[in-house]
Amino acid sequence: MADEVKMRLACFILPFVASAFAEPQHEVVPDWPRLPEGHGLGVCAGVGVDAQNRVFVFHRSGRTWSNPFPKEPIEAPTISVIDGATGQLLATWGERRFIMPHGLSIDAEGNVWLTDVGLHQVFKCSPEGKTLLTLGEAGVPGTDSKHFNLPTDVAVMNDGSFYVSDGYKNTRVMKFSAAGRFEHEWGTKGPGSGQFHLPHGIALDAKGRVVVCDRENERVQLFDARGEFLEAWKGPHLGKPYGIATTPDGHVFLIDGGSPSVRREQRGKAVELDAAGTVRDTFGSFGKAAGQFRLGHDIAIGPDGDVYVAEATGARVQKFVRKKPVRN
Repeated sequence: MADEVKMRLACFILPFVASAFAEPQHEVVPDWPRLPEGHGLGVCAGVGVDAQNRVFVFHRSGRTWSNPFPKEPIEAPTISVIDGATGQLLATWGERRFIMPHGLSIDAEGNVWLTDVGLHQVFKCSPEGKTLLTLGEAGVPGTDSKHFNLPTDVAVMNDGSFYVSDGYKNTRVMKFSAAGRFEHEWGTKGPGSGQFHLPHGIALDAKGRVVVCDRENERVQLFDARGEFLEAWKGPHLGKPYGIATTPDGHVFLIDGGSPSVRREQRGKAVELDAAGTVRDTFGSFGKAAGQFRLGHDIAIGPDGDVYVAEATGARVQKFVRKKPVRN
């Protein structure tokens, strides 16, 4: 029995030890992006990358979180489209449309999915910003199948059906058809399996599992397509997961927004895990410098494997690339 306990402890501790002391495999790209003078982003809440390597950033253009939220939409553009390779600004849209931008996801067709916690709504848009589908009633929170209460993120299946993490108040995940018809939901507030304390980021992995950042429970939960609980990942090597992205090879990337239960220098990191939840890389730390994070809020992976992190307090988006092997 003692040996079994030791083995279980080793499985828990070793991923953290490896991530804490191994050399990071990713490095920041300096001077990316190259935005025009005067083009401020403000709080960067969501980030996604399409097949053309265009980086879409959902930001608040100077607006900050308040209680209650403002009633008027943000006047300035809230979407900035940036060339992933060069960092040049390609386009902007989203002015006078959103109250409090939050989640951004891009589906296999290149559509941009947005959540606005101020409007309590979910939007499907074209890459140019045309609204294709709207769910929820503007400014009206609710608990039924037609309303949200501060929805946080969207994950879209290849057939166009999608999941919404809903979110700050309702602590549930909802499933919809491609046409926006409600299908089912799961989750209540709590620490148990299948319960949530702020489902904040959501994604689908290569196995079709629904992967949810259970932020305030400081864990990641994995479910099948029907919402049946499969397993949970938790520990100091993950911290407080805010945003999540997956890759075709089954890896999962998380951005740790920073748990108050650990020292400041251990907060604010990006974590790469394999499909079993084993840490493969940890990069970044708390701070203002390039490659550091102040409240990393979302994370995205480009078609070339490059990693993009949107920061809330840091009010920026950063790009990371995998280091090239050193040849002897």
